[in-house]
Amino acid sequence: MFSISNNLQDIRRRIEQAALKAGRNPQDVTLVAVTKTIPVARIEEALQCGITHIGENRVQEAQSKYPVIGSRACWHLIGHLQTNKVKHALPLFQLIHSVDRLNLAEELSRQAVQRGLTARILVQVNVAGEDTKYGLDPAQTVEFVEHISRLPGLKVEGLMTIAPFVDDPEEVRPVFRTLRQQAEVIGQRQISGVDMDTLSMGMTGDYAVAVEEGATLVRVGTGIFGSRSYTEEGTK
Repeated sequence: MFSISNNLQDIRRRIEQAALKAGRNPQDVTLVAVTKTIPVARIEEALQCGITHIGENRVQEAQSKYPVIGSRACWHLIGHLQTNKVKHALPLFQLIHSVDRLNLAEELSRQAVQRGLTARILVQVNVAGEDTKYGLDPAQTVEFVEHISRLPGLKVEGLMTIAPFVDDPEEVRPVFRTLRQQAEVIGQRQISGVDMDTLSMGMTGDYAVAVEEGATLVRVGTGIFGSRSYTEEGTK
């Protein structure tokens, strides 16, 4: 029988199994419940079941939900961010997963300094090179991180990627492994203001493999709340 509670129990069990299989501590993996298009009442049910991190794709949708949910959850922006929405995003989200271009990083820096904040960000990498996905080319990522590390008001905490949608999650294991390896390379450079402790990767169809390959944040929507009327990049 479908229920958010049962779904969450199953997901947490699978995360634990995947982490232990990889010799990791399951407590090092955070489940981000993707709440795009999900009504507040159902989000409330997930919160009652222990969800403490939620991910939204659009700033406008988050603005409509935040007055009800507020700081009871840590808010993640996991969708593409337009520069003209930065001023609205910063007060809402504790972590922005989708920084993939210089003008966005510069606007985040400017707005953060203006507000006396530190914007916590992840750099989005298009590991698979899909035309339909946002994100940096892996070959550009190290230089990009080094460049934006010099911008005030930013804290680079890791990397994010979206794997191709496939039936067999084993097919995308190399995508997750590549992101982890890239984070290791960047971490070895010991760039000031940069940590590579966070890897946001894995969704409903492939989060167990992502955990085995080092994910610290997994973004699961359909697996918790059931099928939506449509799908969108980064949220399945």
